[in-house]
Amino acid sequence: NGNIHNMSIPDHTAKKLKMTVPENPRVIALFDVDGTLTIPRGEITESMMSFMKELSKKITVGIVGGSDLPKQEEQLGDGIVNIFPYNFSQNGLVAYKDGNLLEIQTISKYLGEDNVKRLVNWVMKYLSDIDIPVKRGTFIEFRTGMFNISPIGRNCSREERNEYEVFDLKHNIRKNMVEAMKKEFADLNLTYSIGGQISFDVFPQGWDKTYSLKFLKETDFDEIHFFGDKTFEGGNDYEIFTHERTKGHTVTSPDDTKEQCTKLFMS
Repeated sequence: NGNIHNMSIPDHTAKKLKMTVPENPRVIALFDVDGTLTIPRGEITESMMSFMKELSKKITVGIVGGSDLPKQEEQLGDGIVNIFPYNFSQNGLVAYKDGNLLEIQTISKYLGEDNVKRLVNWVMKYLSDIDIPVKRGTFIEFRTGMFNISPIGRNCSREERNEYEVFDLKHNIRKNMVEAMKKEFADLNLTYSIGGQISFDVFPQGWDKTYSLKFLKETDFDEIHFFGDKTFEGGNDYEIFTHERTKGHTVTSPDDTKEQCTKLFMS
């Protein structure tokens, strides 16, 4: 795959470790990163990591995070793909099994360049026609797994951002734009998520954390557990938490994760 080499995926082949086969390999637990294994945006503690390694002697362990692999490594340590059997970053768009890369999926690969152009052109035209008090720059941010679209532009100041949020809530700028895009791009099966103050995300349906489940064969596992903190509707753990293939567990912190796993798998 020619696309793999120009992406900043760290090379882990040098320090591959032998992973132990757990006592119950047919039970897998998948873990969100932020708020579940680490405090939000923090690094994993030594004691939490050694607990996870103990757990992986009992059952199969997998990581499923929303951020990219370099960011995940900042939180969980370098070479994390070699520590546990399954590792998913960007919700599974980058997937590893036993330290080997299974797949890299990107929105441009998935939609095709013609549809990417069609979407970008339409967005620029639409944004040029709306009247809002302030416009800055970076109206479309192209990311591996999504487009992030901002009517005011992402490089506005903190003050402009706050003012725009109030204006947007009053005049439904983002909401109306999403409705228009749903009609215009009905054929592409996209999901639209309005979050934060100034922008919304556009990505293919199913590119939430449930995307990672396609790498777990039904014949390989009797139970798939998922642990996450944002399991409420609208949270980024919600879809996998409520999925028919998983047993979902809501956690409030790494200590809570430890406690719940100890009761479920270690006793």
